Amino acid sequence: MTTYQNHILLVEDNPDDVILTKRAMKKAGIVNQIQVAVDGAQALEILLGPDAGPLPSLVLLDLKLPKVDGLEVLRTLRENPRTEFLPIVILTTSREQTDLVQGYRLRANSYIRKPVSFPEFVQAVGQLGVYWLILNEAPAPILED
Repeated sequence: MTTYQNHILLVEDNPDDVILTKRAMKKAGIVNQIQVAVDGAQALEILLGPDAGPLPSLVLLDLKLPKVDGLEVLRTLRENPRTEFLPIVILTTSREQTDLVQGYRLRANSYIRKPVSFPEFVQAVGQLGVYWLILNEAPAPILED
């Protein structure tokens, strides 16, 4: 049986953005464990690979990733019964309208552009955490065969 675990999967290849996101979450009072995947292939392995553990409560997905880009990761996760309802928030610097539209076409739960200033980023991460980790009620994961 697939279960959700109260942790966050951050899919981000930029080490500075990983540090910034972790600092913003800590400052916003989000204490959930954060697991990091540094590319799209690693994210898919963590979530769908043969040794995949419990699903995170939330995936924060960058779009511009090495090996497998974020939109392809999203497409693959939405096509798999194990992860089709997993909350996935695109967290990116991309201002491309095509990325925004394609993200929603592929059923991203939300699309957030990373604010430029750290205080704005902390505020955004805090609101994101309250909504997705406390207020949102996700459906139970699909049972595997």
